[in-house]
Amino acid sequence: MTPDAGSSVASFASEVLTLESSGGVATLWLDRPEKGNAMGPAFWADLPEAVAAVDADPSVRALVVAARGRHFSVGLDLVAMGGVLAPLEGGAPTTPAARARRVRAEIVRLQASITAVADCRVPVVAAIHGSCIGGGVDLAAACDIRLASADAVLSVREAKVAIVADMGSLQRLPGIIGHGHVAELAYTGKDITAARAREIGLVNDVFADADAVQAGASALAGEIAGNSPLAVEGTKAVLAASAGRSVTDGLEYVATWNAGFLASDDLTEAMTAFLEKRPPRYTGR
Repeated sequence: MTPDAGSSVASFASEVLTLESSGGVATLWLDRPEKGNAMGPAFWADLPEAVAAVDADPSVRALVVAARGRHFSVGLDLVAMGGVLAPLEGGAPTTPAARARRVRAEIVRLQASITAVADCRVPVVAAIHGSCIGGGVDLAAACDIRLASADAVLSVREAKVAIVADMGSLQRLPGIIGHGHVAELAYTGKDITAARAREIGLVNDVFADADAVQAGASALAGEIAGNSPLAVEGTKAVLAASAGRSVTDGLEYVATWNAGFLASDDLTEAMTAFLEKRPPRYTGR
């Protein structure tokens, strides 16, 4: 299932990101290898556009986020993104309140770029290798599933550069690895290995090297893409809606969801395929 020339995935263009699609799986490559995939202005502007292209392409059933070069991402490009801090150093606007308002608006804009990944309609699998620092962890935390290569090093490093992590790690990681582990990582800014990340549940599995983790992520995404798109997207929506709510609230939500979506062509196809002893061919209808 490859996209045609007019598809949203095929038409997406960026200087720092590359989007490909095959067999129902899209791969979003962080593609600034000469800078360790540092996150500069183009990254923050283009990331939500890439996710929007995936969301608009019905042939895409799962997304892999991977990286070219030696590193997944060394985090925020502090030089290129100096404008975020500039209001704190003087210049217009001149009052402390006005400067704070401008900084806050810029932070919220960057946060929305990462949140776009979390809100992607299809499951997102991160393939992490090399350094995954600061904003790299924010991006990984916004993915549904994280895999790593054995050489991966992960760090919530903001405290070491006098910043409070503000792109989602402090909000998303407690639900992934628990408060204590997040506190340790964020207060110290320490590096952890892929083995330690797996031990605390930050990554699901560890692979031998970058090629292996990218292949593993693609295989996992392919397995997801083989299921009913309606069921997978519904499962993601129900998981998101259930976060932070009681079991009772979650059950009410999924009951309402299935009341609307259970009677699908995909369900009929699943039953027919079972009776005919063949793999199902899901259409997402």
